[in-house]
Amino acid sequence: MAQLAVTGATGNVGRQVLAAFESTDHQLTAISRTNHEDIHTQLLDVTDRNRFVELTEGHDILLHLAANPSPDAEWDAVVGPNIEGTYNAYEAAIRNGLDRVVFASTNHVVNMYAVGDSADPESTKDGPIEALDADTPPLADSYYGVSKITGEALGNLSAHREDIEVVNLRLGWLQSADQLIENVADPAVDTRFAKAMFLSPRDCRQAILAGTTTELSENPVTANVVSRNDERFLSLTETHQQLGYQPRDNASELLEEADS
Repeated sequence: MAQLAVTGATGNVGRQVLAAFESTDHQLTAISRTNHEDIHTQLLDVTDRNRFVELTEGHDILLHLAANPSPDAEWDAVVGPNIEGTYNAYEAAIRNGLDRVVFASTNHVVNMYAVGDSADPESTKDGPIEALDADTPPLADSYYGVSKITGEALGNLSAHREDIEVVNLRLGWLQSADQLIENVADPAVDTRFAKAMFLSPRDCRQAILAGTTTELSENPVTANVVSRNDERFLSLTETHQQLGYQPRDNASELLEEADS
């Protein structure tokens, strides 16, 4: 049984993390910036290093999800929570001797390869897009993407320098089937992006469980996490090989079912 600390526990991905571990014997400490009536959390501003160290003491694994998640955010809005906060996450993990950090990265660290409109980080090119794997050099589409590249770099440094296991999960767009249908029908949303980056809740839960519990054959590990979408351009090869990830959902199939 492992003791897990989860920052950003009340966010969309954080709630999937809590659900993923409900049927396990792992013990979770939910951490968030503000109180929520439905989830008991420990309060933390991730820029408060001493408080971060205090809350993670006695844990084995940190799942660091807390961040400003907006690809439209300006620099001043991401530098504190996403960069300073991630530095503090690793500092806390190192000081407390944690075994592993699972870092919620994003598709936006490489999405400029696929962007159709440089002013819109959630647009995609019309033509074919070359598959992007974990070894593809980062090319962020936004300050948000830049902040997550920095977070990955902090983790990679910690893995090599401090002998701590690090898993960088480049998450797609977490959507329920109903949300996917609504987004595809919304003229303000890029349909190709929504279908390519679709990540279903159950596939998200599987990836989080795998990233947290799978024995690693190398360290650090960086892996793309989307569902098995027909239109995906993020390669899942490394995710399967390193973490045993086998996504079950497909955006195109769900949309076809909805139309039938």
